[in-house]
Amino acid sequence: MPPEALRRSRVNDLLTSTDLNRDVLVKGWVRTRRGNKYVQFIALNDGSCLATLQVVADLSKFSEESLKDITTGASVAVRGQLVASQGKGQAVEVQAEEITVLGTADPETYPLQKRGSDQKGISLEALRDIAHLRPRTNTFGAVLRIRHALAFAIHQYFNEHGFYYVHTPIITGSDAEGAGQMFRVTTLPPEHPPRTADGSVDFAEDFFGKQTNLTVSGQLEGELAAMALGQVYTFGPTFRAENSNTARHLAEFWMVEPEMAFYDLPDNMDLAEDFLQSLVRYALQHCAADLQFLHDTYDKELLGRLQFVVDNQFQRLTYTEAVEILKTAKQKFEFPVDWGTDLQSEHERYLVEKHFKKPVILTNYPKDIKAFYMKLDDDGRTVRAMDVLFPGIGEIIGGSQREEDLGKLEARMAEMHVPADELWWYLDTRRFGTVPHSGFGLGFERLVLFVTGMGNIRDVIPFPRYPKKAEF
Repeated sequence: MPPEALRRSRVNDLLTSTDLNRDVLVKGWVRTRRGNKYVQFIALNDGSCLATLQVVADLSKFSEESLKDITTGASVAVRGQLVASQGKGQAVEVQAEEITVLGTADPETYPLQKRGSDQKGISLEALRDIAHLRPRTNTFGAVLRIRHALAFAIHQYFNEHGFYYVHTPIITGSDAEGAGQMFRVTTLPPEHPPRTADGSVDFAEDFFGKQTNLTVSGQLEGELAAMALGQVYTFGPTFRAENSNTARHLAEFWMVEPEMAFYDLPDNMDLAEDFLQSLVRYALQHCAADLQFLHDTYDKELLGRLQFVVDNQFQRLTYTEAVEILKTAKQKFEFPVDWGTDLQSEHERYLVEKHFKKPVILTNYPKDIKAFYMKLDDDGRTVRAMDVLFPGIGEIIGGSQREEDLGKLEARMAEMHVPADELWWYLDTRRFGTVPHSGFGLGFERLVLFVTGMGNIRDVIPFPRYPKKAEF
């Protein structure tokens, strides 16, 4: 077959092929090159999998001069014969007939040169400063492939369960959480914005005629769609302007938020449990090599934790019951536990890892520490909230049955100083054909953090955004 008729094959496909002794064309980036005066071995990776394909260059066919630019980080196209490998560690290799350098990588300046694709010797923190190159490392190649698989599995799960994917606004005039820490969106000149008679900025002159921000959640708009389509989900970027530098927070992250009409709190818990177990099971089945690498390299308990979630039915209990367990625990906590306070990660992990030894769903939290839209319980003190707690990470899902009663919702909004006039459209869903309904939010990066076992949320998103960092 003439070279021009060859179609490029992916490394992953060649490594699993049993159709040998044929011409192939493969393109990728050089991870390493080694050899002697007779033969050179080039490890090639194209991102399709963790493994590299060995390319064998017989020096009776290639001169040293022709191979001088084949260094770590360079990109090449190789035409040759796919044959059974003569060495250990791989089933097949390519006996090169022609090698074309597509792009060179200067050994003196290529940041990953000394260690090739293996980032040992370069800290994960330092790699954030070269986030444009870190996907070439084994670690971040694995993380990004797992991230893709989980995103695909989310869409697949909801599609198979009769949900509709709804795109909710990124620019919004409301604050779904009432947090107030939002990024402003404006076209007004920063030096001399128009002002009202009292000296405040006149947002009536802004692009949208009002003050707008980047969204913190698609939930409220998701509820609107659920009131017509029955069950929907959003999966999009969300933004929080918190000046937080913890290993669990980002300024820009992705949220998965299903909303379901006619669901009560137990229905909501059933969905969350099945959803999470399905996602983890999908990762175990479809990302085995990448997970094994992360397990061996960073966290020897990773695969056990993932299997733990798949194998165990989630324990369900109320917040009040959890507080009693924590108050009588023999373990000493940094933060005190009292009814009415929000539980900390150490409390959540104790319940999961030490007390129940299984994932936990906590329900019926005090109303004063939860959002205005959560349905009040009959006791008037708690709301039908739920948090799903996982080992190693604490809360991974937060949700609730939503308050469908117009009078009770308006009273809660007044009590929490949420402006009803700005959410007239949200209240309309309680005026016209209201129904019991529920939903939850899954922070996508939290999920990826759990599944990969990485220690910092900045390392599970391609280009992290956090205080003082908006590079790339």
